[in-house]
Amino acid sequence: MIVKNNRELRALYDQLSGGDVFIGNLSLKYLKHTMLIDMNERGIRCLPSALAQVLNSSKVAQAFVLRNWMLPHTRVIARRTDLIEALNAYNQEDIGPVVTKQDSMHCGHGIRRWETMETLYSFVALDQSAYPFVLQPFQEQFVDVRIIIVEGYVEAYTRHNPYNFRVNITLGGTSSAYELSAQQAEFCRAVMQRGKFPYAHLDLMVLENDTCFLSEIALNGGIKGARISRQELDQKKMAVLEKLAVKSNI
Repeated sequence: MIVKNNRELRALYDQLSGGDVFIGNLSLKYLKHTMLIDMNERGIRCLPSALAQVLNSSKVAQAFVLRNWMLPHTRVIARRTDLIEALNAYNQEDIGPVVTKQDSMHCGHGIRRWETMETLYSFVALDQSAYPFVLQPFQEQFVDVRIIIVEGYVEAYTRHNPYNFRVNITLGGTSSAYELSAQQAEFCRAVMQRGKFPYAHLDLMVLENDTCFLSEIALNGGIKGARISRQELDQKKMAVLEKLAVKSNI
């Protein structure tokens, strides 16, 4: 059986069994992880994959699983002890300004810059609601590139904001077309393979020496600045999922 939406999934949930397939992103926020584990244990396949859906909804999960593609010294801070250890390590490496990314916040709203680790510690060490978050060195100079990949369709464009280091277009940034190199495309595909993303919106930091690092990845990111329309993009994504569903349901 192939289930194609959340309403149908809820209605048929207890009847599903091994070999059945669910297409779509689970929309029940507080039950999402429970359902993904339960469906996996019962042999019900999710498309996009359970791993991709978890990574899509959590910057912290991305930093833990995909850290090999991110800026060096990227850390997940889940408790005060992690912050103290990071403080020691960053000071030892003489890392100055840092950036924190609040989990599950989008459009740049959860990104904060701190001039020193001591300043960061003073503000969040005793605030249990601040955890978990992602910690990274602040990178002054880089080109921010948004890449959309759906099978053979690949589109890339830069995002720039001279008045705000948060370059999201929704926060006042502008965009321009970007020619993705073969090495950068391979980098993106490797990230997608590790996270089991059937398609993706990826944000890359491209440094002056052309070295690139992953900022984040999503299943359904914004497309302001892209040539493709939302309708056409959604159709391409659904075609990929339906093809994978048929293949796995044979």
